[in-house]
Amino acid sequence: MSSHTRESKNLEEGEDQVAGEPYQGSMKVSAIIRSLVMILAAICAHVTICSSLQRNETDMLTLLEFKKTISLDPHQALVSWNDSTHYCGWEGVHCRMKNPRRVTSLDLSYQGLVGQISPSLGNLTFLKYLILSDNRFTAEIPPFLGHLSHLRCLILSNNTLRGSIPSFANCSNLEVLLLNGNSLAGKLPINWPPNLQSLGLSANNITGTIPASLSNLTMMLEIRCMDNKIEGDIPNEFAKFGSLQFLNVAKNLLAGRFPHAILNLSTLAEVSLTSNSFSGEVPPNLGNYLPNLELLYLANNLFQGNIPSSLTNASKLHRVDMSENNFTGVVPGSIGKLRKLSWLNLELNKLKAHSKQDWVFMNSLANCTELRSFSISGNQLEGQVPSSLGGVPEWLGCLKKLQQIYLYDNSFTGFIPVSLSNLSRLGILNLSSNKFTGDIPSSLERLQMLQYLYIPYNSLHGNVPKGIFRIPAISEINLSFNNLDGPLPVEIGNAKQLLYFALTSNKISGNIPNTMGNCESLEDIELSSNIFQGGIPTSLGNIRGLRILNCSHNNLTGSIPLSLGNSQYIEKLDFSFNHLEGEVPTNGIFKNITAVGIGGNQGLCGGALEFHLLACSFKPSNSTKDKQFNVLKVVVLVVGMVSITMAIFFLLFRRRKQKTRTISLPSYCRQFPEVSFNDIARATNGFSLSNLIGRGGYGSVYQGKLSQDGNDIAIKVFNLEIRGAQKSFFAECNTLRNTRHRNLVHTITACSSIDSNGNDFKALVYEFVPGGDLHRLLYTAQDYGCSSDLSRITLAQRLSIAVDVADALEYLHHNNQGTIVHCDMKPSNILLDGSMTARVGDFGLAKFKVGSAAPSSGGSYSTSSVAINGTIEYVAPECAAGGQISTASDVYSFGIILLGNIFTEEAN
Repeated sequence: MSSHTRESKNLEEGEDQVAGEPYQGSMKVSAIIRSLVMILAAICAHVTICSSLQRNETDMLTLLEFKKTISLDPHQALVSWNDSTHYCGWEGVHCRMKNPRRVTSLDLSYQGLVGQISPSLGNLTFLKYLILSDNRFTAEIPPFLGHLSHLRCLILSNNTLRGSIPSFANCSNLEVLLLNGNSLAGKLPINWPPNLQSLGLSANNITGTIPASLSNLTMMLEIRCMDNKIEGDIPNEFAKFGSLQFLNVAKNLLAGRFPHAILNLSTLAEVSLTSNSFSGEVPPNLGNYLPNLELLYLANNLFQGNIPSSLTNASKLHRVDMSENNFTGVVPGSIGKLRKLSWLNLELNKLKAHSKQDWVFMNSLANCTELRSFSISGNQLEGQVPSSLGGVPEWLGCLKKLQQIYLYDNSFTGFIPVSLSNLSRLGILNLSSNKFTGDIPSSLERLQMLQYLYIPYNSLHGNVPKGIFRIPAISEINLSFNNLDGPLPVEIGNAKQLLYFALTSNKISGNIPNTMGNCESLEDIELSSNIFQGGIPTSLGNIRGLRILNCSHNNLTGSIPLSLGNSQYIEKLDFSFNHLEGEVPTNGIFKNITAVGIGGNQGLCGGALEFHLLACSFKPSNSTKDKQFNVLKVVVLVVGMVSITMAIFFLLFRRRKQKTRTISLPSYCRQFPEVSFNDIARATNGFSLSNLIGRGGYGSVYQGKLSQDGNDIAIKVFNLEIRGAQKSFFAECNTLRNTRHRNLVHTITACSSIDSNGNDFKALVYEFVPGGDLHRLLYTAQDYGCSSDLSRITLAQRLSIAVDVADALEYLHHNNQGTIVHCDMKPSNILLDGSMTARVGDFGLAKFKVGSAAPSSGGSYSTSSVAINGTIEYVAPECAAGGQISTASDVYSFGIILLGNIFTEEAN
């Protein structure tokens, strides 16, 4: 029985006791008279009962009419509603005790009922409590409910009711009206029940403004209208509320300055203005006017200025959330006076701390012994916490109840405090994106309740502490983008409950522990850009819930385990840029080439046809003679390769100066912004497979964003292990550094650096072209049986593309810097922007004729490749033959595109 129902029953029983109080007349009434009264009562009893039942038939018929509108009763709540039981005994129904027996309460909450609220309930004229919350009632609220003059409590929360809110102004006794969690729309009514004390309208679609007439409800205790579409501001008339304790208007469209009417409501215990568009400064005397305030939520607005130091005068405050605003200055040093403070969220503001005085608030927080969650992330705090303040150890040592610490995205320096291990209740520790150095404290293993450990994007070094894997509650660990080294401890197998583990972009070496397969709960493993070696553990295929495995950019060898294809949950695998060999599996996830990354592994073969790998050939030999012959072949091959390599190096050494002048990179880089390997890694989420948008002969192309401007970019990362990749990089640099045309792919910058493993790293950064390439536009949708409009470009669009490419070629062949021959003209190298403008890209095979505007003018060609120049089906004969290349080569390839691709397809 709900509290409202119990209250109803108690009130009714109290009324009955007064009405039925024993007669206190003269005690000298004769026994004869008393006997006559008893006889008369017995005679009339039958007549009274019959008359009473007749008068109460209306309530019974009303309830049965309500039952008819219920289409689903999953908990059989209405099974008892039949003639075998008096309706006052039906489930959820309560009647008053005195005659006539009338229904005073109907409570069918949490029954899962499906249907509509019958308008007939308006006939229950004695109804005081109507509670139908947490069901699945649909349609509108019957307006007839607004005529129940005895109604005190109406709760219809958490249904799917729609339409507007009817007027309840005639319900003069209504005290509680809760309609939250529905789909009600329209504006708020102007007229309200005069005795209303609690109004709940949250989580609907209510629009319009807050009517000033609400302030006439002098007995109002709480107003909760969060998560609607209410606009305007809070009326000044709200200052008339004499008893208001709870005001929650979060997640609306309210705007304007901080509502000063609130300052007159000294009875307020909760104020929530979160997720609106309030602006300006918060009144500096806020805490002086609201001494009873316990909860203050101002997050996600446009407030600015300082955090009011007067908040410390609201000594009952235990939750403060002022995050996601534009607060500046320092955190008030007196914040520690809030002894009951359990939640303090100041993240994503512009708060600062530089000097010793700025850091006083940290020391002050030591007095907040009830503090459970603290976040000051995303501000402008710098440097170490000054040791003169007692240091972090003493500060943290007092906060025994602290459960969550968020310090990410600041500029903290120094070591991670060892004293963190004293916080025995700590569940979340987030120190991401700072400048912490040193080791990860091994003492963190004492945090037996720790669930989330995030320390990426710092400058930590040393080993991964094995003890963190013994924490029984640990479920997510992110140590990416640091300088951690050494092997990954085999103790990781102890973390049975670990869901997410990330080590991207560190210097972890050694083998991937086979014990990782014991982490039966793991869903996401990120190990890319390290120095892992050895094979991929087959035990990883035994992790039943594994969804993502990224081991790219390491030194892994051996084959890809077949067991990984047996998992039904795996969504993405990335083993690209390792030294794997052998046959690629064809089962499970390996059938979906878009979900598997294997590029940059020269020894792989077989697999799905779409991988375009060579077929695997196996020639087993068991005889000793064959084995000796194979050894001899290997020796001869190695000697021959060494001799050829020495000869090539000798020739390259003689031509080094000339080559350097021809394809020098520094002159290119000086004209464009500089980016590092770490910048590229961050922009691509650690070269994540989800960012991969294409692969070419010399590398992979990723989509990402550089932090400088946040615009989308395309990043071509060259696999320098492939022969000719480095020459292709320099060829593109030479081509693009002095060219600029609307029909050429725009280059942002280049990166020639060292990766996290100490290897050469080269990449080109382009402006992202969102329309994809011409090959995809012409073929991909058709190849997969799709009728997308992508494959139905009009004849006019095809002609426009052809003209754009012709303009680009004309510019390349006759620009002021000399003749440039693209030498790899094909549809996949023609990109399209949002307006279908074509742009020519990929100049990895380009040749240059320096000092002339046309091939016939003489001059010398500089080449980027010693192999066949071009792509099968599009390469010109002179390119395939390796002869002298002229601009006719591009014209030949362009002609194939025109005749064989663009204009032979069916155009609309």
